[in-house]
Amino acid sequence: MFGHDPVFLVEIPSSPMAVATAPASLFLHPDDNIAIAARTIPKDTPLQPSGLPYEILTREQIDLGHKVAIKPIPKGTPVRKFGQIIGFATTDIQPGQWVHVHNIEAGTLSLDYAYCSEVPPDPEPIVGRTFMGFRRPDGRAATRNYIGIISSVNCSAHTSKLVAAKFDKALLEQFPNIDGVVPLIHKGGCAMEYGGEDHLQLTRTLAGFARHANIGAYVILGLGCETGQASFLSEHEGLVQLTLPGQKSPTLPLVMNMQDLGGIRKTVNRAVEVLKELLPEANKVKRVPIPVSEIMLGLNCGGSDGNSGVTANPALGIASDILVAHGGTTVLAETPEIYGAEHLMTRRAKTREIGEKLIERIKWWEDYTAKFGVVINNNPSVGNKKGGLTTIYEKSLGAVAKGGSTALTGVYNYAEKVTAKGFTIMDTPGYDPVSVTGLVAGGANVVCFTTGRGSCFGCKPTPSIKIATNTPMYERMEDDMDINAGKILDGATLQEVGEEIFEMIVAVASGQKTKSEAQDVGEEEFAPWPIGPVL
Repeated sequence: MFGHDPVFLVEIPSSPMAVATAPASLFLHPDDNIAIAARTIPKDTPLQPSGLPYEILTREQIDLGHKVAIKPIPKGTPVRKFGQIIGFATTDIQPGQWVHVHNIEAGTLSLDYAYCSEVPPDPEPIVGRTFMGFRRPDGRAATRNYIGIISSVNCSAHTSKLVAAKFDKALLEQFPNIDGVVPLIHKGGCAMEYGGEDHLQLTRTLAGFARHANIGAYVILGLGCETGQASFLSEHEGLVQLTLPGQKSPTLPLVMNMQDLGGIRKTVNRAVEVLKELLPEANKVKRVPIPVSEIMLGLNCGGSDGNSGVTANPALGIASDILVAHGGTTVLAETPEIYGAEHLMTRRAKTREIGEKLIERIKWWEDYTAKFGVVINNNPSVGNKKGGLTTIYEKSLGAVAKGGSTALTGVYNYAEKVTAKGFTIMDTPGYDPVSVTGLVAGGANVVCFTTGRGSCFGCKPTPSIKIATNTPMYERMEDDMDINAGKILDGATLQEVGEEIFEMIVAVASGQKTKSEAQDVGEEEFAPWPIGPVL
């Protein structure tokens, strides 16, 4: 209903006794001039593209996730994957040759944005499905119940960690409905323009966590003399504590400055005293049925490889489509990893204004990177390239598959509150902790994180589901991976794995622990995006 499986290239066994259990390589689109290795293919292996009357003989070893030419690619002509241009040949490439950084360059694309030209119809609604979540008194839906200690500046970070350390496992066992006390610390908060873009973005991010549905109560800890004043955060964002059981109305947030309270020790004692009073009240929550339409799913990928856009990402796209059909919200991020694929998003935009906002952010990134003498094609990391990704265009075309096939209903600034239903985009960097921090600040109460190289990631207070793109990595890192999308390379369908991902989203929203939660990952990954100079 929601996806299309790739066409397989058929491996020709090297002898009558050699029978492959699954295709060795994948042919993704009729316009492609390359195929993708579904496992390591030795030199001199015959391959025959499905539907073509000739065989391809590999001229060198093609590693898992890497590309092999299936037809001649003259120097200067486009290399195509997913039917789209991922770069240009820097030399003549013959069928059977390995296609990668040694013979491709990104070059410059000329894209037709064709705003709103291919807006898909709304999916047929799916109604009645619920998950077991926490219903906050103000109506918001939570998947977890954390106490937050929010540092306004790095100068209060250590103090926040000392406070959190006082709430050990033994103490919290008395409050089974509280998932933990999380110190939200960071490296910024001062040496920036007061009221400037950096200050306001940090303020928006911290406020997004303070008012996040998964934070049952919180305190704000500052030093006292920083640019990013705790009082500014509270007043500018109109923060209030959530209405706890036993309270008649919300209260102002608890703001503590170390310089006012007399230093680290006195601040720790005071914060611990206050939080211990809040614990019994914050614990008075029970999971209740909540419509799946109230799940907001953050979509992120990290440590990508050549199979990310073939297995995990399109399977997650199917899960995104299913959630949207249920009335929920999905949020794609990492704007530098949309670069080169933005024309596919603008075609799906519900309105021209939505599409134009995405392009405005793309142009901002071009200007931003140019200021530092950097090009966006520097984005594919060492690990990305080792896994088979060659250019940012290839990486982006695979990354946007996480967004499925429904209409684009909104584009948001970093850490901005997401209010639209359906498939949306948030402008974030490609760096995973910074990106997911923005998604969670915007309201994501579940995150799905795809990876080909094996990124180990969590993001308190929001659970993160890890999806592996290939079976060897999944088996090697099974303690960290929740779902193996690599089974698609072994014959499972995208639809099957997409439905598996959706069911896990519902289960995790209902309280099932992810692999990262089982290892208590997620505190160090809080990383607000600093965009300006440090003064």
